[in-house]
Amino acid sequence: METDLICMGCGVPLQTEEEEKLGYIPKTKLSDPDRDLVCKRCFQLRHYNKQQPVSVDSDEFLNMVSKISQTDSLVVHLIDIFDVEGTLLKSLPRIVGKNPILLVGNKVDLLPKSTNQNKLKNWLLKMAKDAGIKVLDVYLISSQKGYHLNELAMRMETERKNKDIYVVGVTNVGKSTFINQFIKRSTGVKEAITTSYFPGTTLGFIHIPLDDKSALIDTPGIMNKNQMAHYVSKQDLKIITPKKEIKPRNYQLNSGQTLFIGGLVRFDFVKGDKQTFVCYFANELLVHRTKLEKADSLYEKQLGKLLTPPDEETLKTLPKLVKQSYRITDEYTDVVFPGLGWITILSGNVTIDVHSPKGIGISIRKSFNR
Repeated sequence: METDLICMGCGVPLQTEEEEKLGYIPKTKLSDPDRDLVCKRCFQLRHYNKQQPVSVDSDEFLNMVSKISQTDSLVVHLIDIFDVEGTLLKSLPRIVGKNPILLVGNKVDLLPKSTNQNKLKNWLLKMAKDAGIKVLDVYLISSQKGYHLNELAMRMETERKNKDIYVVGVTNVGKSTFINQFIKRSTGVKEAITTSYFPGTTLGFIHIPLDDKSALIDTPGIMNKNQMAHYVSKQDLKIITPKKEIKPRNYQLNSGQTLFIGGLVRFDFVKGDKQTFVCYFANELLVHRTKLEKADSLYEKQLGKLLTPPDEETLKTLPKLVKQSYRITDEYTDVVFPGLGWITILSGNVTIDVHSPKGIGISIRKSFNR
């Protein structure tokens, strides 16, 4: 039986007939007027952190959020500081039309204290400009900790001019957590929107009234198949996703040495003077050092064993590693592995080979940690 009710967790219409379909809720749950009505999928996410597989076409997500271009509103584009390449929406102008945009980098609490946040903001502005996205300003926040949310909230209120605010982003950037923090600060309501580690939690527009005429609107996460998160298992995603401030790890390398980041990416120091390379990855993600001449053999024999993640489930979907070569001339240069972290080259004048899953692009930038 279809109902006129909406799941308070993900925003889809509730129904009581087909358990494997979106929006399923047992009929008995509808009889309790004091209970928050959430579908079975959101109930399992909220109470057991268990994800129920769903089938929603990525084009359907894109078509849904593209309706924003027909509105007169403010857009908040949330991106992941640790996966800018995978979370900055190149299609954003088409999705939101002429509506003004605030670019918000999430997870700032996980960056090392040495990070120069002004340099980070300037880099994000450049990334947006290069993608053809015109933004009003850049804010660095933590959805989890609530850092800098007050400043952002004040700017949102100033810019919206009594209009709706749409929060837009790809899956797994922390949109729902951000909105939950926003609501908690405004109304005291906790966990108004279902959150989880897993991509694709919000499946429909969720309207949170700001006043009698306007609302803050959570939108479905857009699937970007070039995100590392879409190629790893639930367990591996927990390992590669930083939970606390990242602790830099220093490695003194001679040319002809290799660093494996788990078994997901590989960094070869091909040529240059002995120097320090600094790794910035989730503290739980292991880094293994070996000789370059032994790297291929180690990868072949130890992938999924010593070199983990990936686990068995990830190995089924992870693309093969492809190599790219770089000549780095400048000191304090970051080699960025989207969705994982980065390695800082302190001295420059080196030749490196980097290996990453096909489709996960590597980028080079000036370091923020100096």
